[in-house]
Formats: sequence, C-alpha cells, structure tokens
Amino acid sequence: MNNLIKKRLVVFMAVAFFTICLTARGNAQEKSWGMKSSGLVDKEEMQLISGMIPLKAEDISPLLYGEKIPGAVLSDVSGKSFDLNKAFSEKPTVLVFYRGGWCPYCSRQLSGLQEALPRLEELGYQLIAISTDSPSGLAQSVGKEKLSYTLLSDADLALSKQVGIAFKAPKGYWEMLPNTTGGKDTDLLLPVPSVFIVDNMGMIKFEYINPDFKQRLDSNLLISVAKSVKKDL
Repeated sequence: MNNLIKKRLVVFMAVAFFTICLTARGNAQEKSWGMKSSGLVDKEEMQLISGMIPLKAEDISPLLYGEKIPGAVLSDVSGKSFDLNKAFSEKPTVLVFYRGGWCPYCSRQLSGLQEALPRLEELGYQLIAISTDSPSGLAQSVGKEKLSYTLLSDADLALSKQVGIAFKAPKGYWEMLPNTTGGKDTDLLLPVPSVFIVDNMGMIKFEYINPDFKQRLDSNLLISVAKSVKKDL
C-alpha cells in the first residue's frame, strides 16, 4: 500500500512539474508576442537592452577612481595613429571626453581648457581631449578655437564604450552623427562629457562625469583639482 502511494505521488509530482513548465513557456511566449504586436520593443532596443549600451545618459556605468583607462590607438587631427598608453607613460594626463565640435557647450569647454593649458603644463600635465568627431572635424575645432593641445577621434566610440560613458543618442542626433563621425558611429551613440586625471600608468586619480551635457567642470576648479592630485602622483 505504501509503495502504491509513493508511486502515485511521484506521478502526480511529475505531471505538476510538466504543467508548470508548459504554463511558464506559454506565458513567456505570450509576453513576447504581446511586446512584438504592441511595438513596445523593437530589434534595436532588444540589442541595446541585452547588450552593454545604456539607453540614457543617466544609466551609464563609468570606470571609477583607481581603475585604468583601457589602451587605445586613436586618430589625431591629421588622421595619424596616436597611442594613448604611450602618451600616458610620458606624463600625467588630463583626459577629456566631449561630444563634438558641433556642440556649443563642448566648444565653450574647449576654449576654457585652452586658457587653463599653461597652468596645467606648469603642473606637469598634458591635456588630451577625445570626441566623436572625425579627424576633419577635429581640425575645424582646432582652427575655430585656436587650440594647441591634442585632440583625438573616437568616432566609433570604441574607447568610450570601454570607459563606460557611451549611451544611445536621442533620435534628434541620428541624422547628424553619421556625418560628423565619418560614418563610424553605426550604433548612433554619444559619450557623456567627462574629465579624468590619470597617472603614468593610466590609473584614474580623479573624475568628473555629469549626465547633463550642459554642465561642465569649470577650468579654474580643474586647475585646483589637478594641483591637489599632483601631490599623489
């Protein structure tokens, strides 16, 4: 009798488990069909959600203090290769990520950095600014703002992705970005404007990252921070 009860119990549990699996599968399919039919999530959005690309500037996960900026070889104003790690090894660096010369807030920031450059160099720093602009776009910024520091192109945002500051650009930028990046920004991304101070190993010693692209680190404050950080480099 006990054996019969045990057998029936096993059969009951197996049937129950199978029913639960079918129900869960059905619910998942129904949910998926509902999302597709309602147009709530398209293929591109699913790729972004399942990948590492945030949909909003507020959702980025940037590298933190004490982490290292990844090695990268980018293009300079003339289109020549520029080894970022090699540059880091030469002297401490103020590393700036900006959206592009087409952004008025970025242009204002670039001018402020030019004013701060002599003091930063006195402190022993070099200044490098990276944007989504193609080399020709960088050249326009150099001429327009009369810049004498290094500008580099991260047009495909490969480095910005690694640093964790890239996000999906709002639709208003989608037509412009292929042109300003030389067709390399195929994912239609933008970087959150950021300022890093890194040592000779590329280790982050200070960072300022603000999802509000209208807010930039004041040049005088940057000089003060750079002076303070220099003591520990």
